[in-house]
This record gives sequence, structure tokens and C-alpha cells, in this order.
Amino acid sequence: MRPDEAEARIGRALARLPALSSDHDLQPGHVAPPRAPRPAAVLIAVDLSGAQARVLLTKRAAHLRHHPGQIALPGGRIEPGEDAVAAALREAEEEVALPPSLPQVLGTLGPHETVTGFSVTAVVALLREPFAPVPEAGEVEEVFGVPLAHLADPARYRVEGRVWQGGLRRYWVAPWGPYYVWGATARILRGLALGMAP
Repeated sequence: MRPDEAEARIGRALARLPALSSDHDLQPGHVAPPRAPRPAAVLIAVDLSGAQARVLLTKRAAHLRHHPGQIALPGGRIEPGEDAVAAALREAEEEVALPPSLPQVLGTLGPHETVTGFSVTAVVALLREPFAPVPEAGEVEEVFGVPLAHLADPARYRVEGRVWQGGLRRYWVAPWGPYYVWGATARILRGLALGMAP
């Protein structure tokens, strides 16, 4: 997808009313946990500096306690005094050395509730200049870009499932090459894809 087309379609997606989403929407009969989800933010950084628009993703380090080896958007918890934009930019700087002055923030998607108890706000931003990502050694194993054309196509997403905590958990996936994009990351990106659809 060309950078000019990408920018127009992302703008169209953000102009539409944001919707709440949840990892639980594929689980019939799910009962929400009693405690309120913890606020978190991720950055959907769309790199327009090349011939084709790409989305910045990370592969989490294999030794991590939570979500080892999973494909993720840069992000984490929202700290006291922060909003979602500040948290997403801070986390991206910490995880991949993205200078906070580089992303042009366009807006946010509606909150997404995860099975791990977070309410995640996705911040959408454009990168108009190239930068050399540096994975944070303690947390990130790899940084890579996936073509926006792949992630913006709703037909690339499918539902899979596995046994988790004694039951069948169903989730969205959007594999690309050797990378298995799934779970909350795939669900959030699918929300953007649906908004970008004609």
C-alpha cells in the first residue's frame, strides 16, 4: 500500500466512531472478572518512509514471564499522570528506541479489554522519516515491519483456538511469513483494518 493511500485510509478509519472491543467477544457465556481492567496503551506506528507502508511490530524476548516470544505492538501500562498517547510513546522509546518527537499521532482506537485484565488503548501514528530501531535487550528480541496492506485486509484475519485455563479460548490471528500475529495484537489491528475498509 502506497504511503499516500495508507494515510488517507487511516484517516478515514479514525474518523469513524471508535468501538469497544474485547478478547472475550469470541467466548460464548464469558463472565467478566469482578475487578476493573488496568489501563495500558500500545503504539500502531505506520512507517511511511519507504515505498510501501509498514507497521512496526516486536517479538517479545523468550525469557519474559508474561507473553514470551509473542508478537506485539510496542506498549505497556499507563503510569500515574500519563494519558494513552504519552504512555505509548514512552514505551516505544524504551522498547525500540523510537524518538518520541518522530511519530505524528493521528488519534486512538477504542479501548480493547484483554483476557489478562488490561484495557488497552491503541495510539495510531505515522512515521514519515526512517529510523533505526534498537530492541531493548531485556524485553524485545526483534523489531520488524509488516506491510500495512497485509494488516489492513480483513480477509487476512481468521479465528483459531486452543485450550487455556481448562476451556477453549478462541482468538483472531493474522500470520505473516514466520511471524504469528495473534491474540490482542491481532484483534486491535483487525479493528483498524475494519475501519480502513471502503
